[in-house]
Amino acid sequence: MSKKIIVSGVGCCLVDLLFTNINFGSDTIRPYLSLKRGDGGLTPGHLVFKEEFEKYSRSSFSEVHSKITGGRTHDKINIGGPSIVSLINVAQLIDKENCEVRFYGRGGKDEIGKYLISSLQKTPVVLKDYKLIDNQTPSTVVLSDPSYDNGHGERIFINSIGAAWDYRPDELDDDFFNSDIVVFGGTALVPQIHDHITTLLKKAKSKGCVTIVNTVFDFRNEKANPSKKWPLGESDESYKYIDLLITDQEEAFRLSGEHDPRAAIKFFREKKVSSLIITNGSKNISNYSDGRFFKASELNEMPVSRKVIDELKNAHGGDTTGCGDNFVGGVIASVVTQLQNGNKHPDIREACCWGVVSGGFACFYMGGTYFEEKPGEKRAKMEPYYDAYTKQITS
Repeated sequence: MSKKIIVSGVGCCLVDLLFTNINFGSDTIRPYLSLKRGDGGLTPGHLVFKEEFEKYSRSSFSEVHSKITGGRTHDKINIGGPSIVSLINVAQLIDKENCEVRFYGRGGKDEIGKYLISSLQKTPVVLKDYKLIDNQTPSTVVLSDPSYDNGHGERIFINSIGAAWDYRPDELDDDFFNSDIVVFGGTALVPQIHDHITTLLKKAKSKGCVTIVNTVFDFRNEKANPSKKWPLGESDESYKYIDLLITDQEEAFRLSGEHDPRAAIKFFREKKVSSLIITNGSKNISNYSDGRFFKASELNEMPVSRKVIDELKNAHGGDTTGCGDNFVGGVIASVVTQLQNGNKHPDIREACCWGVVSGGFACFYMGGTYFEEKPGEKRAKMEPYYDAYTKQITS
């Protein structure tokens, strides 16, 4: 495939308000930690809706937020969200002559909405159908503890869906479905899209699109049925229309209803997901392909980047915000490159190499989105980590 590849994405796009150096083991935050699944309390690595957290804490979010942060303002405001952050990374890693990356979504007519759209316009992503409407802009307060998990770091997310409630499936136009690759990213935070994703995936496949789904913690369904598996669209039929599913281990457990990694992978295989990547924080990632899209590959594991881990230890931890989202972007960028190079069945391990490096590199700056001063800057900085990683996994 030598023509320009069109990648179109829909899903979670919001403003991240980042607070770093929050000690998750402190007496200040302990009263607000979750006691059981879906109760609305805070859990490292998980997301909770602001409204549900207020019910759990029996206090206004602003009051609790002030206690936890010591009343300070955010350390950084940035573009966030599993869809847009991954797409920005794709656009930064691929020459625009070879790939156009488009985004579809909604923001609000408020101050952070103005910030969001002005910031998005500084990235290489084309805002194909992104509008500001009369609602609040989706946002997430991100509490980051760089020392958590023996210095690997972790975050807690308090989310306000806002205008994302209003984005409907019928607003995805013909151009979206005429793309080469369509990506549904973190749609659990865009409820109307998420609830109709079976229909949307089926339509995309009927148009010949490559379909990629990357997930986010689905607090809405966790709250509704904490003992049942999360739905993905109207039915489990969604899975057979997915060329690549990227999820973390916790989300894989909740989507499959299983509690063991092998059992979760078996579920996705039985549901005919063509290829699967499961991340697990600082631990190994798992991947497989049945050969329909990627060339066939049995289930295997790949480590995180040793070079990134060593540098983070020397820096005494980093900011893990956006690591998973950038991992997804690295994988998609590799898929685009391999297709451009004529590989009709890309190599999933090669795609994961760029995913691992992209996710790791995100630890070296605050927030999920990296703003380049010139095109190609981010890729140039990442290439030494890619070279080191390929040597690591072949040695």
